[in-house]
Amino acid sequence: MAEMWVNFGPQHPFTHGLWRLKVKVDGETVTDVEPTIGYLHRGVEKIAENRTWYQFIPYNDRLCYVASIAWSEGYIGAVEKLMDIEPPERAKYLRTISFELQRIASHFVWLAAYAIDLGNFTAMLFAVREREFILDLLSRLTGHRMTYNYPRFGGVARDAPIGWEDRVVRNLNRIERKMKDFIDLMTENETFLKRVQGVGVLPRNKAKAWGVTGPVARGSGLKTDVRYNDPYLLYEEIGFEPVVMKDGDCYSRYMVRMQEIFESINISRDLAEKMPSGDIQIKAPKKPPEGEVFNRVEVPRGEASYYIVSNGGNSPYRLKIRSPAYIHIQSTKVIMPGHNVADLPAILGSLDVCLGDTDR
Repeated sequence: MAEMWVNFGPQHPFTHGLWRLKVKVDGETVTDVEPTIGYLHRGVEKIAENRTWYQFIPYNDRLCYVASIAWSEGYIGAVEKLMDIEPPERAKYLRTISFELQRIASHFVWLAAYAIDLGNFTAMLFAVREREFILDLLSRLTGHRMTYNYPRFGGVARDAPIGWEDRVVRNLNRIERKMKDFIDLMTENETFLKRVQGVGVLPRNKAKAWGVTGPVARGSGLKTDVRYNDPYLLYEEIGFEPVVMKDGDCYSRYMVRMQEIFESINISRDLAEKMPSGDIQIKAPKKPPEGEVFNRVEVPRGEASYYIVSNGGNSPYRLKIRSPAYIHIQSTKVIMPGHNVADLPAILGSLDVCLGDTDR
């Protein structure tokens, strides 16, 4: 049978966003793929050069709307390094807790999408249900449900409302109990396991060569996590170990994220119980001095990096963002060939790409 090219996207539920995957097939077997991005480009890095340092804060929320606080933390942390300031202890607690709550909410979005990709409608509903309890916490803290605009240079926008810490503990205890539903519906589901075990293998050496990060890298046996390797906020004090699996297949990437939900629950709950009193903001300069800075954080999809150059003006002279999903989309050229067309949704879903931060 002659080989032929088939298009998936740019408008296709399989792609989880606006991009195109050209797939060369020989019958039902994939022999080559060509990912094409750029359909969602918004020029965010150039916008930064035409906004003040403070005006650009909300734009970071929109890089990936299911991981808003995580991306804002990357930018805020970079500018704080330039300004040579550090937020108060209570602000660090609030930023770390909200960061981990955002990770849980993001992983639930991925879990819901992955479940429905593989035909498990019930698990999708359960994931959306549990995510609502996290969004309740974040909306009470920030006043918003999706794009929070919460971290600030030298602190946070507002303090937690009275009783918020207790609500964090209660909601997380509930989610921890309900995680058994996903174990029953997916982890112990024979059909699901056949779709993901041994499928989409990314060996450790190729994962390292391609520069993948986050759950994709940890699913291939790489012990890489910015919170562990280059701690920021309170992560050095927390002292946790990254979740690492060795098989590099879809199941390993699935299990890494599932275990990370439990890890983030433990981190957020522990910090909420130890929350100190005190200030939430210090007076920050209107603009940083001349200089350049590199800052990285561990967003739910991997390592997000900011490189910023300041000439002492009211706006960044140059701002460059590194997206983890940009690399993960390119790695499909290594992962997908040799599989059946029916395996592609399982493989791509396990990468958890976000086109907002990929195209920027």
